[in-house]
Amino acid sequence: MKKNLLIGILAALLICICCFCVLTRISQKNETATDKARVAFEDVLTTRRSVRSYDATKKISEAEVRELLTAVQEAPSWANQQPTKYYVAMSEEKVAAVQELVGPNNKKNIAGAPVLIVSTYEKGKSGFFQDKQTNEIGDGWGAYDNGLSNCYLILQARAMGFDTLIMGMRDADALRTLFDIPGNEEVMAVISLGYRADEPRTPQHRPFDEVVKFF
Repeated sequence: MKKNLLIGILAALLICICCFCVLTRISQKNETATDKARVAFEDVLTTRRSVRSYDATKKISEAEVRELLTAVQEAPSWANQQPTKYYVAMSEEKVAAVQELVGPNNKKNIAGAPVLIVSTYEKGKSGFFQDKQTNEIGDGWGAYDNGLSNCYLILQARAMGFDTLIMGMRDADALRTLFDIPGNEEVMAVISLGYRADEPRTPQHRPFDEVVKFF
């Protein structure tokens, strides 16, 4: 009887030890995966740059652009209005046409980029409730939401190995005509998408205490 009791106790202890080992391994595995994800995201943040020199020999497929912009749809927006729209130039004809509408300096900077994306937002959506402006910013919230979407775009692009440049100098009226953009959409930026031809320099950032205040 005592022998059976002793065997039972030893078996129970063995099971507990085995379970502990398994849970420890799972925990360590999860911690490792979390650490890798955190490091990977930090790498995206620290290696993303506004690239002004592209490798013209490297192309991007429509499937890759679809994957990129599908991820961008996860960006937050006012009351989930999702006001941002994108018009993607990939054909040689359209890319060349857009290059002519961003100024001579930008045209030179994006010469090798295979994809150019026009970013817009629908007016009267973000910042409004029941068609009434909710605060003094009004349609400025549409621009804010557009910026959030564009932020997702450039970060996801970097995560996929691409590089970008957001350009505010552009001929909005000509772009509206080129892509048949409706009048209720505000044309914001043109974003180049491609592969860096060389390593861009890291810009100097303002001192932390100049931009962050704790209370």
